[in-house]
Amino acid sequence: MAGREGGYVVTALAPASLEAPLTATSTEYPIGLYVHVPFCDAICTYCNFTRVLFDAARARRYVAAVVAEIQCATPSLSVDTIYFGGGTPSVLEPGDVLQILDACRSLFTVAHDAEITMEANPESATEVRLAGYRAAGVTRLSLGVQSFRDDELAPLGRLHSSVGARHAVASARAVGFEDVSIDLMMWLPGQTVIDWLESVDALIELEPDHASLYLLEVYPNAPLRDEMARRNAAQAPDDVAAEMYLSALARLDEAGLQQYEISNVARPGHRSRHNLKYWTDGRWVGFGPGAHSTVGADRWRNTSEIAAYLEQLEAGDDPSCDRQHRSSTEQVSEALFMGLRLVEGVDVDAVGGRYGVDVRARYGSALQPFIDGGQLIDEGNRLRLSRGGMLLSNEVMGVFV
Repeated sequence: MAGREGGYVVTALAPASLEAPLTATSTEYPIGLYVHVPFCDAICTYCNFTRVLFDAARARRYVAAVVAEIQCATPSLSVDTIYFGGGTPSVLEPGDVLQILDACRSLFTVAHDAEITMEANPESATEVRLAGYRAAGVTRLSLGVQSFRDDELAPLGRLHSSVGARHAVASARAVGFEDVSIDLMMWLPGQTVIDWLESVDALIELEPDHASLYLLEVYPNAPLRDEMARRNAAQAPDDVAAEMYLSALARLDEAGLQQYEISNVARPGHRSRHNLKYWTDGRWVGFGPGAHSTVGADRWRNTSEIAAYLEQLEAGDDPSCDRQHRSSTEQVSEALFMGLRLVEGVDVDAVGGRYGVDVRARYGSALQPFIDGGQLIDEGNRLRLSRGGMLLSNEVMGVFV
């Protein structure tokens, strides 16, 4: 997840090490902006992100704080992606989103064809609200459906139904969204392969442009863990999870949704341009509580405490913390293991040349068993995971950590 060298983003709130003049690379390699919206109408039982229940008064303070943080950034930087993540960004009013986007447009050079993504939950994705987001400039909608089975949605703490999810997709199309993504979650407690494929088939019927498929991770402090114990429900064995993953990809292939990353599929021209920055050694700056930024060797994040974030910005203080200046070894390591998430793999010679590291000399012997076993495919200057190898991606990528 390292950034390009040179052309650093400079913000008044960023680490002092980034106080460097802008160069032409800020145009050659546009940055991405991430805006974290920490509010939700309900807290999902599995969630581990920075979030709180929605409160209108606090949301107004939040919008003002994010705008203030954006206005502290260096102007005239080139931006080609903006991503509203959460939390549940769709709890914000369209006017709030417009205010944040106007702040971005007034300070940065936002490309005319910029990808502007908003995550949304089906229950808040009404046609009127979605039309407002479109008018504000949002170009891409990512719907957190997770399942098309009501008996799976309820234990997850989701507020929508399968019918509501379908209605949200229809509403998105009705107001003109031409780039719609759907998130699904597999390996749910008690879920079978047949159950999972029912949701996959429902997704295919809706003809989204993009889909993300995630394995449920049950965190130690998540309410879902207690609910699973109460219901005596468990996740299926690993081999069943593997069958879920591979069978879903096969069906999605046939439907024209081609895998391009371990967890993501898309129709031609609909890959997530923002998320590709994370996987292709790009640069991004985050705004909002808990948001992370990576620019060149430098990385920092904002405080995750929402009250502290608001108070610090209202006082004109810096909400950033955990500032790191990564070594070339750390940067090349991240560029390699993040790049391997892509189906096309990673150009090891290009990454090594960028950071002055002989990748094959450093990692070759540790990677060879995966090449011999067919999990990793060596194409000369490029390494990529086989589809079966993606099931062991953590082990392969562990070589670089």
